[in-house]
Amino acid sequence: MDERYDVVVIGGGAAGLNGALMLARSRRSVLVVDAGAPRNAPASGVHGLLGREGTPPGELLATGRAEVRGYGGRVETGEVTGAQKVGGGFAVALADGRRVRARRLLVTTGLTDELPDVPGLRERWGREVLHCPYCHGWEVRDQAIGVLASGPMSVHQALLFRQLSQDVAYFLQGTTLTDEHAEQFAARGITVVDGAVAGLEIVDDRLTGVRMADGRLVPLAALVVAPRMVARAGFLAELGLAAVEHPSGAGEHIPAGLAGVTEVPGVWVAGNVTDLTAQVGASAAAGAMAGAHINADLVTEETRNAVLAHREAFTRAAFTADVFTAEAEARLCEQVAGDRRHGL
Repeated sequence: MDERYDVVVIGGGAAGLNGALMLARSRRSVLVVDAGAPRNAPASGVHGLLGREGTPPGELLATGRAEVRGYGGRVETGEVTGAQKVGGGFAVALADGRRVRARRLLVTTGLTDELPDVPGLRERWGREVLHCPYCHGWEVRDQAIGVLASGPMSVHQALLFRQLSQDVAYFLQGTTLTDEHAEQFAARGITVVDGAVAGLEIVDDRLTGVRMADGRLVPLAALVVAPRMVARAGFLAELGLAAVEHPSGAGEHIPAGLAGVTEVPGVWVAGNVTDLTAQVGASAAAGAMAGAHINADLVTEETRNAVLAHREAFTRAAFTADVFTAEAEARLCEQVAGDRRHGL
């Protein structure tokens, strides 16, 4: 418990590092604890991020860590196992047995993608098994793309990927289409494939198609799935925070208000832990916004405490002075009235 920080950032992805950067540049003591398992690790590059288009995820994070450290922030590899309210702040338990103190918490631990139960999907995840047209669509443009009916966003995915290729097939996987969706697919030339997908066909370490349960082989260069996205937030249970079902039905998230503020005072969230569909740029922006609001919150607290200390010092000096002047009495009465108005 000897280590004390203004803010502990739990999670060192784009959201966490950008939040830490804003705080460190505001001369806050910051510790970033990152488990080292970023969601986008299998991807070859980050896309849709102005100025850093195509940068390998590991390279982007390494640059971010160096920038945070350059302003005095600490970044450690580790895992947070729990957090408790202690006084006006928090005690954060780490997997290595340490406990550190923080005045505020910024949680940016991201999410876990729970993939459909089809053999081979996990091994190709982030390569030819995709989910986001904005993250990976350009790389598979004009190729044969399959979309697996695996969640409430699957139809939407098919329509988005149709923008990138004229050869799109939708695998029903035992589901049915509404009349409206069937008409949309027919109008856009999206092929509907009935039956269950049994597994992937891999040749020379590349996806070449999917094998149907009835033995059919459907040639493909990419397969799109809609994973169930679940916030990594179990360690927040002691604080009374838990992931809840997202309104979209796509998974579970930690609800948040303006700039990532949660229902637990002193705890903010940013990135995929609260916004399931945020890309790297959006997560980084949310982290920056949360970091700025945390700093402002700390400034407000520090100013309030400074005012109270200033008043206490003046009152003590006034009562111990040899002469209690009319001016001092007037100022004291004014302070008392102000305290009452503000509930102090």
